Amino acid sequence: MPGKTIRKGPSETAAAVIPPALKRQIYVTFAGVLLAIFLSTMDDTIVATALPRILADLGGFAHYTLVTTSYLITSTIMIPITGRLTDLFGRKWFYTAGLIIFIVGSMLSGISQSLTELIIFRGFQGIGGGVMISNAFSVIGDLFPPAERGKYQGYIAAVFAVAAVIGPFLGGFITDTFSWHWIFYINVPLGIVVILLFIFFFPKPKPLPRQSIDYTGIALLVAATAPFLLALSWGGADYPWSSPVIIGLLVFSFVSLIAFYLVEVRTREPILPMRYFTNRIVSISLAVTFFTGFVMYSAIILVPLYFQGVRGLSPTQSGGSLTPMLLGVAAGALIAGQLMSRAHGHYKMLGTSGIIVMAAGTGLLATLRISTGFPYAVGISAFTGLGLGLTLPLYSTVVQNVTPYNVMGVMISSVPFSRFIGGSVGLAIVGSVMNNRFYGLLSSSLPASVQSQLPSGLLASLAKNPQALVSSQAQDTLKQTLSGLGTQAGPVYDQVLAALRTSLMSALTDVFLVLLAISIISLIVELFIREVPLRKGNAPIAEI
Repeated sequence: MPGKTIRKGPSETAAAVIPPALKRQIYVTFAGVLLAIFLSTMDDTIVATALPRILADLGGFAHYTLVTTSYLITSTIMIPITGRLTDLFGRKWFYTAGLIIFIVGSMLSGISQSLTELIIFRGFQGIGGGVMISNAFSVIGDLFPPAERGKYQGYIAAVFAVAAVIGPFLGGFITDTFSWHWIFYINVPLGIVVILLFIFFFPKPKPLPRQSIDYTGIALLVAATAPFLLALSWGGADYPWSSPVIIGLLVFSFVSLIAFYLVEVRTREPILPMRYFTNRIVSISLAVTFFTGFVMYSAIILVPLYFQGVRGLSPTQSGGSLTPMLLGVAAGALIAGQLMSRAHGHYKMLGTSGIIVMAAGTGLLATLRISTGFPYAVGISAFTGLGLGLTLPLYSTVVQNVTPYNVMGVMISSVPFSRFIGGSVGLAIVGSVMNNRFYGLLSSSLPASVQSQLPSGLLASLAKNPQALVSSQAQDTLKQTLSGLGTQAGPVYDQVLAALRTSLMSALTDVFLVLLAISIISLIVELFIREVPLRKGNAPIAEI
C-alpha cells in the first residue's frame, strides 16, 4: 500500500555469514517441516487404503466418500486462510497449533464408533492438515532465499511422493495386523516429535503490529470453496450433474465468489490481496499449477484403474503399480529443485521441459492397450511421474520471487490451493467422461445374441458399477447370476468380462487424451511466463 512500509523477511536482506548455531537451528526446523509433510501425506494414503475395512466395520457405504471429502474440503479451505493469517501474526504458533489439531483429530478419528463421527473428526483433522500444508511452503521462504528455495521445495515434493508410496503398504499392514483404528493412532507419536522440534528449534516470531482479520472475506471464501468442492465430489456419483442439488451448490459457490471478490478489493487487509494476483507471473504460475494439478491427480487415479480393471491385477498389485509413477514424481521434484538452484534462476526452460515430459507421458498413456507389455506400461507410468515431478517445486519459488515478504504466506499457499482445485476439477471431468464413454461402449461391445441371454437390467447395472473388473466377490456374483444359462453360462461370462475390459480400456484411452489436451494447454500458457532472476540475498535468520 502507498505510504506503508513493507516488512522485509530474512531472505530479502543483505547476505551475511550465518553462525553455525543458527544454521543448525534452520536445518532442524526444515527437518521438522519434512516430518510434518510426511505425516500428513502418509495419513491420506493410509486412510484411502483402509477405507473398505472401515466401511465394513462402521457401515454406511452410501456416504463413504464423505470420509475423504470432509478432510479435503477443510484442508483446502485452510490453505489460503492460514497463509494470510501467518503473514499477519507469524508462523511458529500457527504451525504448532495445526499439528496439535491434526493429532487430536487423528485420536478422535481412531475412537470413532460410527461413520458420522468419523466424517466429522476427519473434517476437524483436515483443518490441521491444511494449516500444515500452507505453512510448509511458507517456512521455506522464511528460511532460505529465492535462489535456494527450489532445492528445498524439491525435497518437500519428494517427501510427498515417498509418503504416498509407503502409505498404502503401511495402511494395509496396520489394518490387517491390528485394526483400522491404529492407522490414526500412529500419527500421535510422530506428531508429538514434530511439535517438540518446532517449540524448541523453530525461530522465535518477531512481535508484529496489531492487525485486523478479514472475517467477512474468510466467511465468503469458505462459502465459495466448500459448495464447489462438494459439487465436484457428488456430481455424477451421488447425484446427477443436472440435479437441483449440484446446480444449487455451483450457483451458490459462484455467487459467493463474486461477493468475495467485491469485498476483497475494498478491504484494507484482505484475506487474499487481489492486487498481487494481477501480476502476470503470478497469474500464469497459478494457471499452470491448476492444469498440472488436473493432470497429476487424474493420472494417480487412472493408472491403477488400468492395471487393476483392464489387466486384472489384484488391488495390492495395482497399488504397487502406482509406485513407479510416484517414484518418478519424487525423482523429478528432486531434479527440478537442484536444477533451479544451480541454473541461476532460469526457471522458464525447466518449466517448459517438465510440461513437455508430462505431455509426452500422458500421450504415451493413451497408447496403452490390454495386450501392452507390463514393463512398458510401468515405464510409461514412471516417465509421466517424472514430468509431473519436474513441475512441482517450480512455481512456488516463482511466485515467492515476485511478491513481497509481508504477503509471502498467502501468495505461496495459493499455489497448493490452485493445485488442489485443479485436481478436484480434473477428477470430476475425467470421471464424467470415463463413465459416459464406458456406458456407451459396453452395449456396443457385446453381440446382440449375448445381450439377449442376459437377465433384465444386468447390462445397465454393470455399466454403472463394473465391480466385476476389480472384485473377485463381484465376479463370483456375476457367475451365479448367469448360472441359469446352463452350458452357456461360462462362455457368456467370459464374453461379458472381455467386453467390460475392452470398454474400460477404450474409455481410459479417451480420458488419457483429455489429459494430453490439458497438458498442451498448460504448455501454451507456460510459454507466456516472464523470467525474473531469483533473488540471492539471505541474512542471518534470528526471527521469523
